[in-house]
Amino acid sequence: MARIDRLFDELLTQKGSDLHLGVGMPPMIRARGELATLRPDPIDDAEMQSLLFEILTPQQKEKIEGELDLDFAYAYADKARFRANYFYKVGVGQSATRPALGAVFRTIPTKVLTLEDLKTPDVVRRISDRKQGLVLVTGPTGSGKSTTLAAMIDHINKTRAAHVLTIEDPVEFVHTSQRSQITHREVGIHASSFGAAMRSAGREDPNVILVGELRTNETMKLAVQLASFGVLVFATVHTNSAAATIDRIINAFPAEEQPQVRGMLAEGLVAIVAQQLLKTADGKGRVAALEILIGSSAVSAMIRDGKTFQIPSLMQSGQAQGMQTMDMAIERFLVSKTVSPEVALEKATDKELIGRVIQRLKDAAAAP
Repeated sequence: MARIDRLFDELLTQKGSDLHLGVGMPPMIRARGELATLRPDPIDDAEMQSLLFEILTPQQKEKIEGELDLDFAYAYADKARFRANYFYKVGVGQSATRPALGAVFRTIPTKVLTLEDLKTPDVVRRISDRKQGLVLVTGPTGSGKSTTLAAMIDHINKTRAAHVLTIEDPVEFVHTSQRSQITHREVGIHASSFGAAMRSAGREDPNVILVGELRTNETMKLAVQLASFGVLVFATVHTNSAAATIDRIINAFPAEEQPQVRGMLAEGLVAIVAQQLLKTADGKGRVAALEILIGSSAVSAMIRDGKTFQIPSLMQSGQAQGMQTMDMAIERFLVSKTVSPEVALEKATDKELIGRVIQRLKDAAAAP
């Protein structure tokens, strides 16, 4: 048993999502969105190296020492998997010229949650049933994007015969083939880069491709191209809204390439699901609020014409197609008392709108 496994036991017992380790600080976990210490004593440099290097292969140790950061997945027996990031930083109480090792471990549940478990709107299942095009799941770090995508892949795996190819760094959720054949490829182990894996993907006869993250304009362009080849492509982007996601992709390209990218994106976009996690009113967990944009002729025209600022209005009027803005999702949680007014106001895009909803609910509760 590795020494760090004891800390993972604490993390799992407290149902935490992340373990933070830094020299000069005690071990900390994030549970229900809040950071808390596991013990009073800080970690010193010797203990840190003992905890972190014990679970590395010689190749991984060489990489962290040479490149100064490292991403990989770690399996703790059959209890859980973790996405690990090692890095160097200024240690607390140490000279800025002497780097200290640090790490963050994100819990990857061993059981893939279903769309029903996540209580996602029915339109998310219909998006998963599409046969081609581009589906983007967006949101800040730690907003549950990987969990939502895993549930969508799980739905496909259970409902149709397809070849599903995932390209990740590292592989997070491991799916067992059911009706579909699942192929997992990890960047750095099975491919030299996301771009290299995506360029060869078309020759691997996939029906569905999951790309862990679109980080560069090369991977963005490859994702759009693959979607135009009759493949259903899922990918994540670090943006906070549907409109911002479209702008982020287009603005990643030089001005002379943007008209072509607009055209490809307008043709290929199936949906954008932007999400964030909100702490529940009972304090026992978190719930995902989803903003959903469904591709249509109107959306295509807005993308081509550079009028993405009109997309929120389109989502408000497109409820019959399953569309909703982030504030609409938050309002539903408010009305059902799933989240507190304070959390809703903090996470809202239009704080004045949600403020009026809160006041209306207060007035209704006070009425005789």
